[in-house]
Amino acid sequence: MDKNQATGLFLISALLLVYLFFFSPKNPDEKAPGKTPAATTAAGSTAATPAAVPAIAPEAALDTTAGVVQDLTLTNANLTVTFSTRGGRVTAVRLNKYKTFFGQPLDLFDAKSARLDTRFRTVDGKTIKFSDLVFQSATSQAADGAAVLTFTAPVAGGSIVQAYTLPANSFELKYDLRLNGLERTLAQEPLTFTFVDQVRQTEQDLKQNRNHTTINHYLAAGDQGSLNETSETPEEYKATGPVKWAAHKHDFFVAGLIADQQPFSGGAFNSNVNLADSSTIKTLSTTLTLPVSEVVQGRGQYRFFFGPNSFNLLKDVAPEFDRNVYLGWGLFRWVNRFVVLPVFHFLEQFISSYGLIIALLVLLIKLVTWPLTYKTYESQARMKVLKPEIDQLKEKYGDDQTKVQQETMKLYSTFGVSPLSGCVPTLLTLPILFAMFQFFPNAIELRQQSFLWAKDLSSYDVFVKLPFYVKWYGDHVSMFTLMMTASTLLMTWQSNQTNTAMQGPMKTYSYLMPIIFLFVLNSFAAGLTWYYFVSNVITFAQQAITKSFVDDTKIRAQLEANKIKNKDKKPGGLQGRIAEAMKAAQEREAQARRKS
Repeated sequence: MDKNQATGLFLISALLLVYLFFFSPKNPDEKAPGKTPAATTAAGSTAATPAAVPAIAPEAALDTTAGVVQDLTLTNANLTVTFSTRGGRVTAVRLNKYKTFFGQPLDLFDAKSARLDTRFRTVDGKTIKFSDLVFQSATSQAADGAAVLTFTAPVAGGSIVQAYTLPANSFELKYDLRLNGLERTLAQEPLTFTFVDQVRQTEQDLKQNRNHTTINHYLAAGDQGSLNETSETPEEYKATGPVKWAAHKHDFFVAGLIADQQPFSGGAFNSNVNLADSSTIKTLSTTLTLPVSEVVQGRGQYRFFFGPNSFNLLKDVAPEFDRNVYLGWGLFRWVNRFVVLPVFHFLEQFISSYGLIIALLVLLIKLVTWPLTYKTYESQARMKVLKPEIDQLKEKYGDDQTKVQQETMKLYSTFGVSPLSGCVPTLLTLPILFAMFQFFPNAIELRQQSFLWAKDLSSYDVFVKLPFYVKWYGDHVSMFTLMMTASTLLMTWQSNQTNTAMQGPMKTYSYLMPIIFLFVLNSFAAGLTWYYFVSNVITFAQQAITKSFVDDTKIRAQLEANKIKNKDKKPGGLQGRIAEAMKAAQEREAQARRKS
């Protein structure tokens, strides 16, 4: 590994570390039965939450409206949605085809962990909350065969009507809200919908589970935003303009509400973390305001989405709803969306093992980027051929590093060699490198997919569980990370044995970076570290094949021809500016020595 490649390695490593620590995710798609009576609903949780987020308060069994509180359900192949006649609202959602990492049924939320409610004010200043009313229920069937559950409650001389429709094989729940006969009773101000969600751990890695949990929203004006995922302090955002949708993203799953007609007139979102409470990884709270004219005129039409955080599914739900799948920002998102995901989904049609799919993905990427890596190998061969001349310069000028660098640049210019030709091709592959860091931890396709000893490729593999915690490393040994580190060190050693001017601190640095990433990546997704191990193995093969095409004798002849051609030519462009800067630095150093 020569100085130019080491420079490229340093730039890549520095950019990667900056990206990991400063640019991680931040604010920047059966027969449906009818109702099933059940026992009286249980009281909600009284678990304390931070002041910034309203707590889920307990409720009485009965209230001013006569009736018995019942739980009712709508079910299709994907969802089991539980409702309560108290408030006529959703109280629990189970994703039928998914389990938690611990093997339990995956409840997106339930009556103990979440609370949905709506309220409005009357002209005489009274506040009417849906949760204070016990609704009468009725089941029916839509024209397309979807199950419909309707809740009706008389109030203030009129009535509240809520209709929920669950189509077959869908993750969406249609919600129609209408206030009948209340035109003169309602205050002319929006209704308020609230959703408080105490999110519980469903994945192996609690920290990742927490850091991937947030609230995303999309404004009618076309702006998408989110709360800071990784913050451990209260986060809050208030939308002053109309809101098209809002979603609570639970790492790999989403609970969202979309406005189908007129958007919500406003919204407020906040999140909080109580690190001392391991039963709740984060508390999310959304408040949306519903235009009163819409619900009075029967245009209060909305949709809930309760389902997996899958890009191909979410992109058809609502504009920009697929933003709930974090694929990186800018160019990195583009690479994941239009390159990595299509190739990944194409391969999974034919291969059931996701470990093999990742290996084939690496192979395809390596083949496509081979012309760039070939340029790097070619530059490495030129530096190897020039090693005797560079060694002579070092021997001639000794400890005068400035003079050595100046004369080395002059040598490069004489032989027509660019000092950046080795690292530029590597930098051009950087978007793929960063794109992979976002793809593997966020791809639900890898969730709970096992490979070799790894139980879940979307989380770290545990080859050995340590009886203690090591700072910056963790309490487990990831074998894929060890394999990646060992292969990187071997590659570095091999490169240092055969290449040119890697000396002193630069040689030490080349071994230091793999060790740093051993700690950094120990708790990253196993799919990512497996990807990089396979990438290293294929790189070894590429190097061996490429060497058979690189003839040192021909390269030497080409460099000698360049030397004759450039004999009287002064270096220009970037190389010339570097040479001038080195010359100026040498002159300043000489002046400083004379003064001393």
